[in-house]
Amino acid sequence: MGYFEDWTKHSETVENEDAYKAYITKYYELEKAAYDAILTKYPDNSDLLNGKAIDLCEKLGFGKENMEIFVGFLEGISTSLTNEFDCKTVTDDSDIALSIDYEKLYYNMRDAKAEWLYLLKSWDNVLTEEKMQEITKKYRDDNTVHVEKIGRNDPCPCGSGKKYKKCCGKKEV
Repeated sequence: MGYFEDWTKHSETVENEDAYKAYITKYYELEKAAYDAILTKYPDNSDLLNGKAIDLCEKLGFGKENMEIFVGFLEGISTSLTNEFDCKTVTDDSDIALSIDYEKLYYNMRDAKAEWLYLLKSWDNVLTEEKMQEITKKYRDDNTVHVEKIGRNDPCPCGSGKKYKKCCGKKEV
């Protein structure tokens, strides 16, 4: 079984609740440290984003024994990359080149409700406070439900052909 399959098995299958929680907690801790390292070294972080998978795993603090968790990290960051990347085929010797869209990464962290990531102090090295507020506003706008009010004399949305007031809007007396 490959690293990606191992990651999927451990992160999506709950056979033992305590073991699952410990695994996910370990993932979150390693993920946070990896992002902090990448953001802290920005813009001179290419040594953390390019190279052999096993080397990057070590440099980002996962350790060789946690290669499957590193692949899980790669899966998570893949939606914030400007280049195509297939984490399903990663082996120790895979060449990895991560080109991160940092604004998209910040947005995706908000979308994942990963407060422990988007509140990292090291974001100050990458984005201005104004830019983070702008992205946060966009995230909130994108996730706000807008409902149009149906007027009494508008056609009923159920498709009956009647006016709303004579159909679904009719009050029960």
